[in-house]
Amino acid sequence: MGFGIGDLFWIFLLLSSLQPLWQRRQIEFRRFRALREFQQQRKSRVILLIHRQESISFLGIPVSRYITIEDSEQILRAIRLTPPDVPIDLILHTPGGLVLATEQIARALIRHPSKVTVFVPHYAMSGGTMLALASDEIVMDANAVLGPVDPQLGNFPAASILKVVEHKPIGEVDDQTLIMADLSRKAIDQVQRFVRTLLKDTVPKQKVNPDNIENIIDALTTGRVTHDYPITVEEATEMGLPVTVGLPNVIYDLMDLYPQPQGGRPTVQYIPMPYDDRRPILPTPKGRPLEESNPSQMS
Repeated sequence: MGFGIGDLFWIFLLLSSLQPLWQRRQIEFRRFRALREFQQQRKSRVILLIHRQESISFLGIPVSRYITIEDSEQILRAIRLTPPDVPIDLILHTPGGLVLATEQIARALIRHPSKVTVFVPHYAMSGGTMLALASDEIVMDANAVLGPVDPQLGNFPAASILKVVEHKPIGEVDDQTLIMADLSRKAIDQVQRFVRTLLKDTVPKQKVNPDNIENIIDALTTGRVTHDYPITVEEATEMGLPVTVGLPNVIYDLMDLYPQPQGGRPTVQYIPMPYDDRRPILPTPKGRPLEESNPSQMS
């Protein structure tokens, strides 16, 4: 009994539907293996908090990821399962997220008796910076950045809402703005108290003058700059944060295993070294290096 065209079509459809599942399983295995090797090298508990744009089901709808309650539940569980004498290494790549979830994670980190190290390969903004402040050491790529932790109310910075009330006569300010200003003042006070708790608990005294803590709080929480302002390694060090430059290569390998979803034309292309300029360049998936090809093998 032979196969017809219709049977071959359904077999092809079945294999096509199984291929993404197989690829996902493969990359999950590679992530687990790289994570285990790094954990064995460091003799620590390694936790990843990596937020990329991901795809929903087969529709490929992009969604922005950020720190959520689900993240805090998982990280708190990982910390709870870590023995007191085992250090924690947290690899961060995040734009920030919910204040409640961030504070829960940060408090759990400062309560852990052993050393806590945060690794930042690219960026840890807003709530990500808050988690970095909860560590004993921040290890960053030379080009990585942190960000301010000033509170935001809706689409507006709390500090900017207060400026409106300060610069306009009270009779010209509507009730809603006055209410927002009251909430803004409370939000800034709450964030400042929490950052002060983190710094006094975790910043090694030999690396920062305790008298400089208020300057750090003022720089990070008062809205002196925009919320997406990138705090470079140099600025973070000058500010007095315990920053070390230079990441283990395995962290870059781990980041490669969390690629952005593919789609459309490639937006970044390059030829990995060493390379031969005489070899032809082939198109590749988005965010991937251009693999070299042997001209003799091309038709």
